[in-house]
Parts: sequence; C-alpha cells; structure tokens
Amino acid sequence: MAQKEGGIVKKGHEEGMRMAASLLEEFELPLGLLPLGNVLEVGFVRSTGYMWIIQEKKVEHEFKMISKLVSYDTEIDGYIEKKKIKKLKGVKAKELMLWPPVSQIKVDDPPTGKIHFKSLAGIVKTFPVEAFAAGQ
Repeated sequence: MAQKEGGIVKKGHEEGMRMAASLLEEFELPLGLLPLGNVLEVGFVRSTGYMWIIQEKKVEHEFKMISKLVSYDTEIDGYIEKKKIKKLKGVKAKELMLWPPVSQIKVDDPPTGKIHFKSLAGIVKTFPVEAFAAGQ
C-alpha cells in the first residue's frame, strides 16, 4: 500500500495503544476517542497524516455521558491533523435503527468544549468533548 510507505508501525496491543494515545494527544483530540480492543497494529505516516489501526475484532463502545453507541471495525483509517480526523473509515455511530459511517471528527479551535462528528451523508452531530475523555 503506497499510502503506508514511510510510516511508523507499532505491532501488538500495548505498543499500539501507546501509539494511538500519543497521536490523539499530539493532535489535541480526546484520549477516549478510540476505545480499542485487542490491537494488532497501529501505523502513522507523518508526511501525509495518514493513520491506520488494525484490531482483532470489531468493538462496540457506549459513551455513557451522551448515551451514544459507537462501532469500531477491525480496520480503521483516516488522516489526522490538529484537532481533526478526516476521511475516516471504520467508525459508525448508532442513530435510531441505522449505523451511519462517521467520516470526520473535529474539535473546535479555539476550544469551546465541543466536538463534531460528520457522517458521509453530511449530517453533523455535536457533543461535549469531555464525553470522550479517557475512561468514559
């Protein structure tokens, strides 16, 4: 895969989780945004911002503060930059009976305490950033 060329790759759950957390921290995104399962690989290409995560099985996580169920596929990828992940694949949020894919996540800059999730259909949902703090 050409987009992975020149990437830093961490294999295994512990190393992968550390790398995922450090990317979220570096790009000023909430540390609880990616509640991952058994991580097999995390990679990042600094020159393009392309990042990928491979985990053993799909994970569903409920963010209790906002009563939102989110599904994380076995493969997640996208482009990370300051306060944003765009062209995101592998993440879906439950809306009534549907599971629309989340294509972009953006934290307000300057900070307002809000985070925005955009679906492929262009629908945007806004929540408090603290709902995605580590351990939520």
